[in-house]
Amino acid sequence: MKKTFFALTFATIALPALATTPSALVLQTDFSLKDGAVSAMQGVAFGVDSELKMFNLTHEIEPYNIWEASYRLYQTATYWPQGTVFVSVVDPGVGTERKSVVLKTKTGHYFVTPDNGTLTLVAEHLGIDALREIDEKTNRLKGSEKSYTFHGRDVYAYTGARLAAGKISFDQVGPLLEPKVEVIEYQQSTLEKDTLKGNIPVLDIQYGNIWTNINDTLLEKSAIKKGDHVCVKITEKTEKGLKTRYSGKMPYVSSFGDVQEGKPLMYLNSLLNVSFALNMDSFANKYKIKSGAEWSVSVKSCNKK
Repeated sequence: MKKTFFALTFATIALPALATTPSALVLQTDFSLKDGAVSAMQGVAFGVDSELKMFNLTHEIEPYNIWEASYRLYQTATYWPQGTVFVSVVDPGVGTERKSVVLKTKTGHYFVTPDNGTLTLVAEHLGIDALREIDEKTNRLKGSEKSYTFHGRDVYAYTGARLAAGKISFDQVGPLLEPKVEVIEYQQSTLEKDTLKGNIPVLDIQYGNIWTNINDTLLEKSAIKKGDHVCVKITEKTEKGLKTRYSGKMPYVSSFGDVQEGKPLMYLNSLLNVSFALNMDSFANKYKIKSGAEWSVSVKSCNKK
């Protein structure tokens, strides 16, 4: 009898310690802060739990730019603790048949978003642990059933807040889906003979620097060394085929001041990815370079100075 009592008591004490509750809600949209849309989402979240820890990733995603939304989530997520809930609303297909989902990654992060390509990079790099479709009959702001164009407020902020506050478990989000998300096809980073190839996932917007997805590990496997001059080619995929937007030479250096003002350089950015810049000028503006799945780069050593 005493042994049974001890076992039951131990189980009662130990089981709560095994539970993990997401502790923060991080919001991302393409709404900007020009009107009250973001505030409405925040209000819904606070209505779920006034003690909720809520933060903004960005609300300045280019309108309808699903690719940029995907990159900003990937860029940021791993710096947040396990259990963080991200709500991302870049949703040009709002009100259509695209699914509203919550992705749990193998790193233990949660992403609440339309399944429209936004999950491309976090699924690839953080892995899919499980994917659930949001059951809008139970996980929707009460009284919003007639609204079809503000799922960011009515579905995503509400569901994300409930999950982050521990009001619902991941299992209660909705039915389990096949662990596969809609993806945006893009140029993966590769080393082909002596040439590095990759994509321009995003720009360093404030300064106009060009960031690629070619990481330092791949660079080290190439023939390119610090101090070398490199031949860089940037292309855009258009309806009429590939268009070269930049072709030129530059040194691979540590930082911007290693070249004269206005001169180009290749360097590793804060994510340790190959990047291009003009010292004290905007590379993107000068050469009309943008980012996205349709933009590609190639880099190889050409040590003629």
